[in-house]
Amino acid sequence: MGRVIFYEDRNFEGRSYECMSDCADLHSYMSRCHSCRVESGCWMMYDHPNYMGNQYFFRRGEYADYMSMFGMSECIRSCRMIPMYRGSYRMRIYERENFMGQMYEMMDDCDSTMDRYRMSHCQSCHVMDGHWLFYEQPHYKGRMWYFRPGEYRSFSNMGGMRFMSMRRIMQNVVLQARRVQELQQYGWHEIHEHEAYHGFLLLVFQCFNKICLNKFLTTVFIMFFLILIPWTGSIIHLL
Repeated sequence: MGRVIFYEDRNFEGRSYECMSDCADLHSYMSRCHSCRVESGCWMMYDHPNYMGNQYFFRRGEYADYMSMFGMSECIRSCRMIPMYRGSYRMRIYERENFMGQMYEMMDDCDSTMDRYRMSHCQSCHVMDGHWLFYEQPHYKGRMWYFRPGEYRSFSNMGGMRFMSMRRIMQNVVLQARRVQELQQYGWHEIHEHEAYHGFLLLVFQCFNKICLNKFLTTVFIMFFLILIPWTGSIIHLL
């Protein structure tokens, strides 16, 4: 379950309101909002009530002055929690409204519809599985829009936006963000030794596998390296 705390003033000061589900109008609980703490989950924030206006993606973290961070001209007025999802991702994009024109089926991120499909922009889509973020510029830049499973026959009511890149909202991205926040909070020196140890082994195997394409030699190398495990701990400490 998601949880976010909104504050009236910057730096988490003033009155606060705790939210654990979608909220169509924050003005019902507080007159303004200039900072927030996302304690769990991923959220879409909107600068207008009823999930309208510009959209902003927030994951777990502290936002002491999000308006400056995201270049927002208006404060958050509504929010929507993005459900945790671990299944497959699939959707179809169309070059014209009402699912007309060229169609392409996607199952992964696309940093440029022009480069991949020779499509300058799409005007309708059908999201079958997963939750997605669409961006108005290539390489996941510019304004964004959140799409959950459903049929979207026309983007004309979305502020005239033209989407040119798409990205999946994935669970591993959330977990990675949490890990980075923990490292920032406690310091890199607090990483457990076994994490560094296994990370070191994985790095060595991956590097060798790229250099040596022969699977037999890779297997021999791994077996030889496992014999040296008692000494690898000392090597890591020296590094």
